[in-house]
Amino acid sequence: MNCKEYIEQAVEASACLPGCSDEQVAHILTVAADMLLARQEETLEANRQDLARMRQDDPKYDRLKLTAERIEGMANDMKQVALLPSPLGRVLSESRRPNGMTIRKVSVPFGVIGVIYEARPNVTFDVFSLCFRSGNACILKGGSDADSSNRVLAGIIRDALSRHGVNPHVCTLLPPEREATAALLQAVGSVDMVIPRGSSALIRYVREHALVPVIETGAGVCHTYFDREGDRGKARAIIHNAKTRRVSVCNALDCLIIHRERLADLPYVCGMLADSRVVIHADGQAMDALSGQYPAALLRPASTESYGTEFLDYMMSVRTVPSLDDALAHIARYGSKHSECIVSESAEAIRLFEQRVDAACVYANVSTAFTDGAQFGFGAEIGISTQKLHARGPVALPELTTYKYIIEGNGQTRD
Repeated sequence: MNCKEYIEQAVEASACLPGCSDEQVAHILTVAADMLLARQEETLEANRQDLARMRQDDPKYDRLKLTAERIEGMANDMKQVALLPSPLGRVLSESRRPNGMTIRKVSVPFGVIGVIYEARPNVTFDVFSLCFRSGNACILKGGSDADSSNRVLAGIIRDALSRHGVNPHVCTLLPPEREATAALLQAVGSVDMVIPRGSSALIRYVREHALVPVIETGAGVCHTYFDREGDRGKARAIIHNAKTRRVSVCNALDCLIIHRERLADLPYVCGMLADSRVVIHADGQAMDALSGQYPAALLRPASTESYGTEFLDYMMSVRTVPSLDDALAHIARYGSKHSECIVSESAEAIRLFEQRVDAACVYANVSTAFTDGAQFGFGAEIGISTQKLHARGPVALPELTTYKYIIEGNGQTRD
């Protein structure tokens, strides 16, 4: 079967979704989650096959790896989506015109959503749960790195759908070859929207080659600014968590910006990073403050490439600034509009930071690790959108709907 035929199957299958009740959708999601737990060993074995083909020092290795704990998290996220209210049929606005006709703006599904992703098998479950809950068929294009894992996961989903009388092609997994990507991006009239989730190179490729609408889930170059009036205990905990919780995810910390009057606190603030063997690329002032206080083997002088880089590894940069304005200027120049944080006890500094930082998620005294659909109470996410049209931040159920106008009257005609 060629890629065009896979896409046509998904389009045909999408026609059955309006007939699925809210209760049926929630039940199938719960069943699929339970089936994942029951078939955990099969899933882990497939994942081990994928991992065997990747070097362990590859930044994508951690994203690719599944564990019993991560599988349980995937199942729990799907069950959480099942519990969420349907985003469909919401009356977004309603008005009555002078001639008596009524106009309602009502949320509806897009129809068919394509998602292109790399070595992230958990995305298979996240995408299906969100698309199915929002009445959309999904076409999945995973990377070859995770093909064995994706095939098992998609098979579990299709089994759950088939057992409950739903066309299994509402979850369609394309072959891992690059030709499938081109077919998906050019499926005008069949695919309503494509969402890339992965590296900046993948996102750029999709943006440049897509003929269908795209929601970009951008790379995360995330900063934390330690303000002159910041609490050093909070800074130490936040910076360690944001950097080391999972280094391969887009909400991980890449650059610490520190007010120059707090340089004496820098060794303490970075203290726990040494235990995790985090390499620090420090500017001159930060290097002076850390020398002799941080392992020399983990200290490197910052270069121009140290800023604006998404490390996806146990590395981060440090930039010293004389003011909040300079911190904001640095973020404006090097940030990716993903997640930015200030650590400060000054209400005015926090207000200015929240007001002036242009990013999808802006934090005050909270780790950027919380940029996640599940953490926001959305159940799961397809990715973090850094663009501003239609969706921004975690792309979850509401962002997978569009709307239509329903106009009702009693024989009105227009002059």
